Amino acid sequence: MNKTLRVLLASVIAVSASAAMASDNWQNGDGALNWKNGDGTLCWRDNNWTPATAAKGCDGALVPAAPAGVSQSKITLQADTLYDFDKATLKPEGKTTLDKIAADLSKIKLEVIIAVGNTDSIGTDAYNMTLGQRRAQSVKAYLVSKGVDGSRIYAESKGKSNPVASNATPEGRAKNRRTDIEVVGTAAK
Repeated sequence: MNKTLRVLLASVIAVSASAAMASDNWQNGDGALNWKNGDGTLCWRDNNWTPATAAKGCDGALVPAAPAGVSQSKITLQADTLYDFDKATLKPEGKTTLDKIAADLSKIKLEVIIAVGNTDSIGTDAYNMTLGQRRAQSVKAYLVSKGVDGSRIYAESKGKSNPVASNATPEGRAKNRRTDIEVVGTAAK
């Protein structure tokens, strides 16, 4: 990965991470140290790790702010416009939203897109991780079909581990069935 992409990816992490960020990197018993590989350059991490949950000093140190000229935005695509229950097939309303995103991407020099599929709490952890991945992949495939460079799009799943609403009601579960998209790029010159 080239240095520019690392810096921009680190910027996505810094901007999207909260102050009390939970890490999915493996840590020692008291959480003071992250486990690292033999030469100390990479941290060990679990299967829930994403760039947004990277720990400081791991996988490209977090930086305090985005470099000048870098544009970053996070978009949440809700299930009511994107997917039917238990599906990863894009609905027409979701395609319309992605068409607008693809058009907006032509105005920047795209560095990276991170698509994270999420599910409600119905079903097993394993099933929901797979469904979330299929949802993120459907967004990636659609954007690629619209001319976006697929090598710049990372698709991953959080399954049911990242709810934004209560899973106790149908409305809350619907809000949790979504795909979050982070876009990073520089202003076109």
